[in-house]
Amino acid sequence: MNFADMLSYADIHQLTRIAQHYQCECNENSKNELIQSILSTVSRKDIFEDHVTRLNIEDLRFLNSILFDHRETLSLEELVAYVQQTKFDLPDAILSSNPRDTIVKFKYLGWLFNGFSQQTRYLFQVPLDLKDRFRSVLERKFQSELHYTSEPPVYRDEQMLIVEDLHLLLKFVHNHTIPLNGEGVMYRRSQQQLLESLSVTESLVGKGGWRFGYGLRFKEYPNRLSFLYDYAIYQGLLEEREERLILTSAGQDMLALGKKELLTNMYRFWLRLYKNAIPNLLSLVHWIESCTREWVTVQSLQQVIGPFIKPFYYDDAASIMEQRILRMMMHLGLLRFGEDESNGQMVQMTTMGRAVVQGVYVPHEDKIVLPSHL
Repeated sequence: MNFADMLSYADIHQLTRIAQHYQCECNENSKNELIQSILSTVSRKDIFEDHVTRLNIEDLRFLNSILFDHRETLSLEELVAYVQQTKFDLPDAILSSNPRDTIVKFKYLGWLFNGFSQQTRYLFQVPLDLKDRFRSVLERKFQSELHYTSEPPVYRDEQMLIVEDLHLLLKFVHNHTIPLNGEGVMYRRSQQQLLESLSVTESLVGKGGWRFGYGLRFKEYPNRLSFLYDYAIYQGLLEEREERLILTSAGQDMLALGKKELLTNMYRFWLRLYKNAIPNLLSLVHWIESCTREWVTVQSLQQVIGPFIKPFYYDDAASIMEQRILRMMMHLGLLRFGEDESNGQMVQMTTMGRAVVQGVYVPHEDKIVLPSHL
């Protein structure tokens, strides 16, 4: 339902508060005049953009959350949870503010409405046409703050290598006997042999330090291999059985399939897997896609996107941005990574990456459930 439709269903009390917020001059006793005055005011690009860009960072995070939740209605409890998730960089003493104040503020802005049927009266909706306007305003705001560059002399592009290495992983298990230790982990010698056979090599995980939250075997295997391994296990292509890693019949069938159709499935799996540690990953990837259609410095991208990233234990926003999001998007073939002396690191979305990101939506509740000990 669009903004005008929701106004027509709203009661005169909410219409009056919206009109007062936008300083509309009209007869507050006339519902028709209230609606027409609000529509006229909110339709003005300068007024709408001014209200969005003047939001504080917590309100922007809340707006970002509801923009990328495609459910038609949200409960009060779900909205309260979203508000509570916006205050992650504030001291605990400040967290006592009532989340319902933010929800009321958005209602008086005309950005949230209660449902209008008996079944939805205690639920909330965002006008669909306003969602499009919010995205456009935020996209222009973010893009204006970025540092765009020319193409670097050398850059790294791993398009389709992740798919090729999935096949190489399956072939490696098919051609070798892979023993597992008592915890179900490949021995380091097998890991090293496997890494040397892949298109993109990584160093073995060092001893000590924390590694959890980004997959079933993230603690034991380096980032990219951990993702490949988890994908193969969750898809039933590999199986840990009787202290051995074996290729299943589904894995054998996969070896006979083409490679291109796998990339979208692997990207969707990455979103579901990493949402455990980065709940708003879908929205972050959307903004990265819209901000990196040309070469842009990682530093400026971090300044724009970083405030929306919640730290995860010892992973701060900067390391999550670079290591968990940008690097993994590069491994998935969605981003190119470059560097030069004057601009430092820079990234650009690939054509294939734009198509994949724009074509995939993962529902809010759809994520991989990791074992409790992780």
